[in-house]
Amino acid sequence: MADHESILAFTTQLAEQAGDLIVQMRANSQLSLAYKQDIELVTNADIASDEIIIQSIRDKFPDHQVLAEESHPDLSKVEHNDTPLWIIDPIDGTVNYAHYHQQVAVSIAYCVKGQVQVAVVYCPFQAEMFSAIRNQGAWLNDQPIRCGDKKHMEKALIATGFPYDKRGKLPQLMSYLASILEHCADVRRLGSAALDICWVAMGRLDGYYESVSVWDCAAALLIASEAGAKCGHFVDVPQGVPKELHPEHLLVSNPLLFDGLKKILKDANLN
Repeated sequence: MADHESILAFTTQLAEQAGDLIVQMRANSQLSLAYKQDIELVTNADIASDEIIIQSIRDKFPDHQVLAEESHPDLSKVEHNDTPLWIIDPIDGTVNYAHYHQQVAVSIAYCVKGQVQVAVVYCPFQAEMFSAIRNQGAWLNDQPIRCGDKKHMEKALIATGFPYDKRGKLPQLMSYLASILEHCADVRRLGSAALDICWVAMGRLDGYYESVSVWDCAAALLIASEAGAKCGHFVDVPQGVPKELHPEHLLVSNPLLFDGLKKILKDANLN
C-alpha cells in the first residue's frame, strides 16, 4: 500500500488537473446543463472532471474502490475492508459553477476501513488547495491551518445549505435556521459544503451544519478535524454506519462552540 505522503501528492495533482479542466471549460463557454431527477443540476464539466479523476485512479490503483457522485454514486456497494476507497466530488458547488461564482471545489478523499486517511479540497477559481493527512495536520497551499477560537456564540458566523428537494423539509430547515440566527451573529449560505467545512478549518467561519452527501464532505471533514475543529452530528448516527461516512445532520465548529451549537440544533429538531 502506498504511503500517505505519496497518496497526497498524487491526489493534489489530480485535483489540480480537474480544477484546470473545469476552469477552462467555463472560460471557453463549453458548458451544457442538465438536471438529475429534474431538480439537481449537472454540467458536462462535472462529467469530464469525474472521468479524468477516476481514470487516473484506475490507471494507478486498479484494485481500489471508487465512490463518485456522477459515475459511481452507490454507497451500498462499498465494502469497508482493507481495499482502499476513493470518494470523489468532481465539482462541489455545481450551481455556483454554472452561475459563474467562485465558490467551487474538487473534493477527493482516500479512505481505508471507513476512515479517511488523506484529503484534498481544491478551489481552482481562488487557487486554494486544502489538504490533510490523518494525524499529521491540515494545510492551505502547504501552510498549516488551525480553526478559530471564538467562544461567544453571539459573535459566531455559521454556514449552512439547503437540499435541492425541499418538499416536506422546509419546516424543519427553517426551525434550524431560526434557532441559529437567534443565538449567533449571522449565517452564510455559500453553496459548497466542502469549502464551508474547510473555511471552518482555517477560521473564516466558526461553524457549519447541514445534511449532504458523503462525497460533499468526506475530504473536508478530515481537513477540519486535523485543523483542530470538532466534527460530529447533532442527530444520532444509525447503528452500523461508519460515523465519518455519515453525511446527515453534520456539525463542524471550533471546539469551544460545538456543544452549544449541538444543543441549539437538537432543541430545534421538530421530530
